[in-house]
Amino acid sequence: MSAKTTVGRARFLLVSVSTADAPTATRVRVWRKLRSLGALYLQQSVCLLPDREPVRRQVARLLASVRADGGTARQLTVDIADDAEYAQLVGEFNAERDTEYGEVVERAPELLEELERETARGNATYAEVEESEADLERFEKWLAKIAARDYFDAPGAPAAREAVERCRAALAAFEDAAIAAQAGDHPTGRSAHALPASARLRSTVE
Repeated sequence: MSAKTTVGRARFLLVSVSTADAPTATRVRVWRKLRSLGALYLQQSVCLLPDREPVRRQVARLLASVRADGGTARQLTVDIADDAEYAQLVGEFNAERDTEYGEVVERAPELLEELERETARGNATYAEVEESEADLERFEKWLAKIAARDYFDAPGAPAAREAVERCRAALAAFEDAAIAAQAGDHPTGRSAHALPASARLRSTVE
């Protein structure tokens, strides 16, 4: 849960890290970790994160490792008293998440177009289903990572979820087409369509 000074208002962690005397690998690791947490950079090496227990624990571990590698690091808990300043910070956090959600929306049609092309070619096969499942899984993991650092319910989230759901539905239809294409080779006397889609598809290729 968030630590709050007033109802609906989060406190923030102000994180300052200097890795000038640390190995390059440490600098990369710090940057990647803070970005993965959704840090909002105020200036070089200084960023904000919402003061939430899971975030606080991860930041504490990260800063301890920075110090162990010869760098310097500090974490302060701050309240934003000014309403306008608080709203601006929340807006900046949301803008960064919306940019990421927008990338999901932009990229998702690539999978839909690929499924359409393979369907038009009559190439609805188990191999294509597996390949597209891997693509869908990457989208789902990507979306989950963005959602995990979406602390203030960025408005772009629903469109991104909808884009991934369209991919999921299109893949289900493609899987059904692959099953139908191979149903004539079903090895048992039982109707292929009496089985669940995944089981029907497996039975045609085993």
